[in-house]
Amino acid sequence: MPVTEVDKIWMDGQLVDWKDAKVHVLTHALHYGSGVFEGIRAYETTQGPAVFRLSDHLRRLARSAHIYHMEIPFSQGELHGAVRDTIRANGLASCYIRPLVFRGYGEMGLNPLVAPVSVSIAVWKWGAYLGEDALDAGVRVKVSSWKRNDNNSLPPAAKGTGQYINSSLAKMEAVKAGYDEAVMLNVHGYVTDGSGENVFVVRDGALATPPLADGCLEGITRDSVMTIARDLGYDVLERSLTRTDLYEADEAFFTGTAAELTPIREVDDRVVGSGQRGGVTKEIQQMFFAAARGELERYRAWNEPVG
Repeated sequence: MPVTEVDKIWMDGQLVDWKDAKVHVLTHALHYGSGVFEGIRAYETTQGPAVFRLSDHLRRLARSAHIYHMEIPFSQGELHGAVRDTIRANGLASCYIRPLVFRGYGEMGLNPLVAPVSVSIAVWKWGAYLGEDALDAGVRVKVSSWKRNDNNSLPPAAKGTGQYINSSLAKMEAVKAGYDEAVMLNVHGYVTDGSGENVFVVRDGALATPPLADGCLEGITRDSVMTIARDLGYDVLERSLTRTDLYEADEAFFTGTAAELTPIREVDDRVVGSGQRGGVTKEIQQMFFAAARGELERYRAWNEPVG
């Protein structure tokens, strides 16, 4: 989906004009993928714009940076303020938020340790990643021939910029074959994620999602959905899933900041359940959006006001 230009981007402590948010062509991250990032959303609430689980996202950003030996030159509190300042500067009631920590200009070669670390935060209006219609109608999915990074090759626990070329290969393969999205398996044949989403299946009224040990990202929307589902009385299991578990599911769906909660209606040309958004998926989806919009007191702590 194209990015909608706004007025300002935060770069290393300053708000700069969108057109001036530039880096040098010899920026280390441009050559070697030496960066980490987050995807976050702010939703419009009755109290004004509020960022969904901002603190949790920024803590994960710090964990990703730690894995890659990157010391973020700003505190968590400063990044909190920077996100809020950037949203306010652009006058947005709701938006997608992209913090990026990256190795900058000044060092070339595979050892990034002496390259400077920069931070940027961009926001823009961005609808449902897999399409507004997909939130109801669901998406068609292909199990990719590309395998997810192994835990001891590139750590899936980190949202590293360079490692997402793995996801891009899977996404391009799926789109070129006429599908909306990919599902990726690990080297042992177990389901990990979509190209940029976590995966859930529903069978006999219980939810299952891959465990972190199988190589999926520790998704914040994933965690939110697991909490909501359990509060609704559903059993939620973290267990290894094979591709046939997707075929045989009563329902299946993706979760993620960009994708939010998107049903899967078909996998490898096999209809999932009734081929429509199932009742369990619909109930959890409605609760998730209500929580994200600050409508449910039980989950109010997830909404961090921009102010």
